Amino acid sequence: MGLAGYTFGIVVKADSPFKAFQDLIAYARANPGKLSYATPGTGTSLHLAMEEIAAKAGVQFLHVPFKGYGDGAIALMGGHVMVQVDSTGWAKQVDAGAQRLLATLGDKRTRWNAPTVKELGVDTVSNSPFGLVGPKGMPGDVVKRLHDAFKKSLDDPEYLKILAQLDQPAWYMSSEDYARWAVGMLKAERATIERVGLLLK
Repeated sequence: MGLAGYTFGIVVKADSPFKAFQDLIAYARANPGKLSYATPGTGTSLHLAMEEIAAKAGVQFLHVPFKGYGDGAIALMGGHVMVQVDSTGWAKQVDAGAQRLLATLGDKRTRWNAPTVKELGVDTVSNSPFGLVGPKGMPGDVVKRLHDAFKKSLDDPEYLKILAQLDQPAWYMSSEDYARWAVGMLKAERATIERVGLLLK
């Protein structure tokens, strides 16, 4: 079953000429392979999401992988990359006005009310959700007991409050829906991995 996910966002420096997500796409279209973006690593959900966005928008980005959020943020603020894509390590910088959040990658707007890339015309949703799984062949009654217990917790206001504090959207999916989603996501991510040449031969 699905439990929760992360808030991923596309940010730039406050003085960046890019005022909106569409500006990134326009720049990338006019300057193929020149729009540099930082992520916390090659093959991460963020890297794959940006490559999917590029493919669907018909543009080419320049990926610059780092070891984590901090290194990418330093590169962004130092002008070494044009964009950073990460989970909400950028929140304080955005709240302080040092960075601008252009878009998020989830299926709904977040507390910053920035548009999602999907509502801006690129059909990509990425929040690296996590869920609860068990071994193949687990008895149905055990699956139901576990599902019902976790679902009760997911509906608890205190749990939802903690998720909100962590900027993690609740992301409930039934066992059946989560299984279908996981299979579909694996296929989609494998296609992206193959397209960008990351699949080991």
